[in-house]
Amino acid sequence: MEREIKLRFDNATTATAAVLASGATLFKARRLQQDALLDTADGLLREARSILRVRREPDGGFLTFKGPVQPSTMKLREEIETAIGDAGMMLSILESIGFRVWFRYEKLREEFWYGDAIIAVDEIPVGTFVEVEGSEAGVVRAVEALGREATDYVLASYRTLYIEHQTRAGLPVGDMLFAHA
Repeated sequence: MEREIKLRFDNATTATAAVLASGATLFKARRLQQDALLDTADGLLREARSILRVRREPDGGFLTFKGPVQPSTMKLREEIETAIGDAGMMLSILESIGFRVWFRYEKLREEFWYGDAIIAVDEIPVGTFVEVEGSEAGVVRAVEALGREATDYVLASYRTLYIEHQTRAGLPVGDMLFAHA
């Protein structure tokens, strides 16, 4: 089961400073992650409140299935994930058997260890967040070390946060991508 929360920060500099001040240790440098959510033509996964994701990173990628969110004070859901060598090829395979990409999003991510929790500084096109994932106790300890508390938890997905931002700003909702040069 995946257990995580997000914390909103003003910018990546402030977020990274808070993570380093907590005593967390860097284990994956800042990099671009490009994610694609897939579903069947009839929306079978979305209807089941589940996700199939292909994540592309500079050195490979991941195929991930996430089940429906379970009742909890943190975001809690089944997660099954495996590393893949070529994310583009995996997308091609899935599309050839009937899956279609229905949403794409990007983030710049830097990851740190804090006890048994992983702390990620995520820069997305609509803001900066620190995501904390691990055991319930590990998440609570990491959040406290970051100087935050349970009332600061953001449980919404990045897609939901993006849609809310675009709607408030009166902007169209499409894929959540950085402006590439």
